[in-house]
Parts: sequence; structure tokens; C-alpha cells
Amino acid sequence: MVAVSSSLSRDVVLKLREIVGSENVVLDPESYLYDETPPLIRPEASRDVAVVKPGSTEEVSRIMKLANERKIPVFVRGGGTGLSGGAIPTRPGIVLSMERMNRIIEIDEQNLMAVCEAGVTLRQLLDAVERIPGLSFPPHPGDEGAQIGGLVVNNAGGARAVKYGVMRNYVVGLEVVLPTGEVLNLGGKVIKNATGYDLLHLIIGSEGTLCAVTKAVLRLIPESGATYTLVIPFESAENAIRAVPEILRSGITPLAMEYMDIEAIRAGERVTGKRWPCSGGKAHLMVIVDGMDEDELIRKAEVIERISKNHGALDVLVGVSRREQREILEIRSLIYEGLKGETIEVLDVSVPPASIAEFVETCQKEAERLGIRVLHFGHAGDGNVHQQILKSGMGEDEWLEKYLKFKEFAFGVASRLGGYITGEHGIGSVKKADMLKTLPEKSIELMKAIKKVFDPNGILNPGKVIDLE
Repeated sequence: MVAVSSSLSRDVVLKLREIVGSENVVLDPESYLYDETPPLIRPEASRDVAVVKPGSTEEVSRIMKLANERKIPVFVRGGGTGLSGGAIPTRPGIVLSMERMNRIIEIDEQNLMAVCEAGVTLRQLLDAVERIPGLSFPPHPGDEGAQIGGLVVNNAGGARAVKYGVMRNYVVGLEVVLPTGEVLNLGGKVIKNATGYDLLHLIIGSEGTLCAVTKAVLRLIPESGATYTLVIPFESAENAIRAVPEILRSGITPLAMEYMDIEAIRAGERVTGKRWPCSGGKAHLMVIVDGMDEDELIRKAEVIERISKNHGALDVLVGVSRREQREILEIRSLIYEGLKGETIEVLDVSVPPASIAEFVETCQKEAERLGIRVLHFGHAGDGNVHQQILKSGMGEDEWLEKYLKFKEFAFGVASRLGGYITGEHGIGSVKKADMLKTLPEKSIELMKAIKKVFDPNGILNPGKVIDLE
């Protein structure tokens, strides 16, 4: 007897097993249902799904062709590290897990390129690149368990984007499988390509709604040398944030420039068990600078110190050793984890960098007016502000109303300042209604048309980002 998902006929399950092997079709999908989206706002997953684990592009092609012919929804899943519900299977169908497609095909030292399958994790890629002296892959969008395919289709950002950009800046080629099963190769080991419409960059950031990415060609760059990590406490958020544009205008482009409320830092300390270098101040900047030698690092640190103290910095502490810097970064990286159980949602609006201070100040006043706790932190150097909205102190009958009011207010302020409702987490399902409210009608119309061309039967990640109708 063949156990089947009630949404999939016996012959479909048999065909899937023929394609990938019986051991790679899982009908008990519990660990594949959710990503890191906070439980209070994530969509409900359908348990009526089969998890299918292809091992090659040919297998992905055959699965997609079968699903398209039978009009079976397909949800492509990477590392499950997303925060917008993008990988959650919200309808009965197939979860296409890319975990077996985890080969690093080539590190091309001559062309400064890496070629890898979509299921390679960020940690795997970094380890492979770091084994080649003098080469680096700068993007570091948070969780190192994230897979390359997921980072590509979400155009992942991270702390280093202020100097080195986001995933879009490193993707030069993709192999993708269309819903029809056709395999398409876009770009390659080239830096320039002006041949026709740029389909490659249309796929980047498409959140699994247009095709399945199976392989990526990624640009590498020479290693930048040593780093210093500066921790700079301020008495007020206003002073901290207002120092950022002047640092950027000084001619120094930091590797990372992060803003954190002191309460956010405390959350990171709790989950890591480590101590932040200083306890004073209400708001802190964490600035990472890189340089080829000690003299360059000292010069950059001195300029940042002078500017920061002109804006009321209480102190400037410099982490020099690798251990010090790693511990500081770990506390920053795990702020979300430290308050995960209390979190309603983590917003990640993107505003012009010079408008960060106005955005944070305005939103903090609104949070106080509503009586809702909101932690502010994020990528000060590129205008990507994270707002961790907490349920603590509110009853079941009040948190939802206050959260929705605050979110609408914050998105409205971001739009007024010339920004957007998400800088790196994506739309997925949790911001879909907000996107429809904030983008021009013509933009939505064009996005629907693009979706229709790529996926006429609407089988890929249905219910996420954009609908056909």
C-alpha cells in the first residue's frame, strides 16, 4: 500500500517516487511546514502536503512538469530561515525541498566566481571560499543555515550591505526551472550583459513565485584585510542616529553600521550569555571598519570617534581581537532570538538613510501613545530599520488591535519619507495586503502580468506576494 496525501492521487505519489526515489518523498511533513516567521502572525500551514527532495535539475524539471500538468501547488523550500511566511505551504500540494542539491560545483579563482547548487548553505559557501587565500564572499544576511537559492529569491541583505551591497550585487548567473519544467540559464561568468530584458534580475527577489532556482553563479571579491568593531553608546536615539550620515559623508564606508536600543542589546545578551562591551547609554551604534593594515584601521576609527563625540557619544570602545569582535556581532545577530517568545512581528522598513532619525523618533512616540513595546535596531548605514514589536504587557484582547495600528502607522511614515515596507525580509504572505495598499496600482498590474507569463496556472508559491487575479 502507498500512503498518500489526501490532495495527491496515488499515481502522482508513485510518479514522484519514481523521479526522486521513495526515500525522498516524505508524507509526514511536520518539520517542513513553517519558517522563522513569528507564530502570532504567520499563516496556517496545510499539513496536506508531500515533501519531495530532488537531487538534480532534471528531477526538479520533471516534478515541475508533473505539478503543472495536474495543477498542483508547489512551494520551494530552502533553509526555512525567512520571516515573512514565504516558505510556508498554505495550500495542499508539494513542498519542494532543495536540501539534497547542496554541491559547490566550482570556485573559479581566475574569474573570481563561485558556482553552486541552490541547496548550498551560506556557511558551506563561506567555508569553501575561505579556503582560497585572498578571496571572500561579503554578503552575510543573518542565519548561516540559509540556503543560496533562498538568499537569491529573497534578495537577502544583512549588516554588510552598507559597503558591499545585497545578494543582487553578487548574482551573475542562474539556472532556473520554470513551472512548465523548462530549464533556463540566465547570465553566466560575465560582469556585463546588455542582451535583451534583464530576466536574471527579475528572478532575484521574486520569492519563489516565478520559478525554482537550481544553480547560482556568484561573484567573489578580494579579501579586504583586518577589521575593527567600534561600539559607541549615546544617551539618546536621536544623537546616535544623527551621527550616521556624517560618518558616511566623511569618506569612510563601514563594512557594517548597526543601530540598537539598549533593550535590544539586553535581549541579545540574554540569549548568548555574553556581555556587551559597555552598559551605559540608551542607544548604541556598532560600526565595523575594514582595512589593509593597522594604520588604515586606526585612521578610520579616529575619524568615527571624532564625529561620534561631536554628536554626544558617551564613549567609543574598539574591539580588536577576533574573539571580541565575534562576541559583539553574535549579540547583535541574536537580538531577535532573545525575545522570540514575546515577538509579534519584526518589521524591516527601508527609508533614505538620512531619514532614519525622523522615522525612529516618530514611530517611538506612536508606540508610547498606543502603549505597545517596540525595539528599534537594524542597518543604520543603508536605512533598513528593524522594529521588533512585542506582545509583553498586553492581553489577548488588545495586542492584535495595537499591533495592526502601529504597523499601519509605521508603513505610512516610511512611505511618506520615500521608503518601502520591507528592505530585506520580503513580502511573503504577512505583508501582502500592506504591499497592495502602498504600491501604485499600475505596479501591481504589471506584477500580475509578469506572474501570469511565468506561471499561467498559478502553481508556484500561490498566495504569496501577488495573485493572478
